[in-house]
Amino acid sequence: MKKLLILLLLLALAGNSFSAFAESKPAGSSVPGTEVAQTVSLITGVAISPLIGVSSVGAYRWWQAKTPEQKAKLPWFANPLFWVPAFVLAGACLIKDTAGTALPTVAKKPLDVADAIENKISGLIAVGAFVPIAAAIFSSQGSNDGTSLSGLGYAGIDLSWFYNALMIPIAMAAFVIVFLASNAINILILLSPFTTLDAALKGFRGALLASVVGTSWANPWAGLVWALILILVSWLIAGWSFRLTHFGVVFIWDILTVRRHRFKPLATENKMFLSRKVEKAPARSYGRLSRDAQGNLVFKYRPWLVMAECTLTLPAANYAIGKAVFYSDIHQVNVEKVKTFIILPPRYRGHEDQLVQTYQLDGVHPAGLRAAWQWLKSMFGAGAPVAATA
Repeated sequence: MKKLLILLLLLALAGNSFSAFAESKPAGSSVPGTEVAQTVSLITGVAISPLIGVSSVGAYRWWQAKTPEQKAKLPWFANPLFWVPAFVLAGACLIKDTAGTALPTVAKKPLDVADAIENKISGLIAVGAFVPIAAAIFSSQGSNDGTSLSGLGYAGIDLSWFYNALMIPIAMAAFVIVFLASNAINILILLSPFTTLDAALKGFRGALLASVVGTSWANPWAGLVWALILILVSWLIAGWSFRLTHFGVVFIWDILTVRRHRFKPLATENKMFLSRKVEKAPARSYGRLSRDAQGNLVFKYRPWLVMAECTLTLPAANYAIGKAVFYSDIHQVNVEKVKTFIILPPRYRGHEDQLVQTYQLDGVHPAGLRAAWQWLKSMFGAGAPVAATA
């Protein structure tokens, strides 16, 4: 609630400033708030899909430049050597998303991993392209069409630098929180076991991007309102988005680098993810699991990875490891409904027996697809039946 009130106050102050500034403009001149509204929509759209957003902005600026001299002064992202290959890559991702529903999940996931990596790299590129876009709001318009105080009759006073210094950090923050929310969709796609759900998530993200572009094109102020709503929602779920993004980054890194072959669990404590909300600790918190002197499983974590360390004691119960195809987990046993409390990153694959000894767990059991395969073999008499875990 506190975050919501702070953000609403900032938006209200910004809106009042833009309105007052627009009313002070001479008759017949362009309203500076229009440039601000369009830029906020632009920031939001680029954050939702950095590769498509930056490429589209670059292509549009290149198309607007009529002379070779104007084209030579364009920023790097407006060079065809950048946005043409970027559009080709975006088209390849679109074909993958469209045709990928016909592929089995196991064959499609490596493509989703590549897509997630591309999204993070293009997000970093977009940050570099985004700063000059935000700076151009007042620096390019202010001194020529009256957005500086000199245009209002105060000769020799130009505060465009002040607006740039104010707007750039705000715009950067807005980009980051919207990008985190958008990137969370990529992580959900990566973790989803169903291709139909993947297609639905990608369609949802595409619809958001289209809505930002459409509302801004129809009316800059309607686009501004819609962009601010998306920024507000992204702000409210920023913690959830950050944890999910970090979760995906760790999984992608472990899988791509085949880290399990170089990794050895420690005999005292190891870094893992909390799979569900326990007391005040949110799901996918990243921390260290250990046993205390009383034999309890203790999970220590830092919110946002850098804040003061928090300690959580897991409920007293018997725990075991569920071994799946891509990653394993630690869950309760001898209960009516299985509850998973810890998710082990892929680096722990093959080290489950050592973890059982370290944390004094009740063995290793098949889980996920591996449990389904064991059950299928037992149905045909090829092995003893096993209890599948969640």
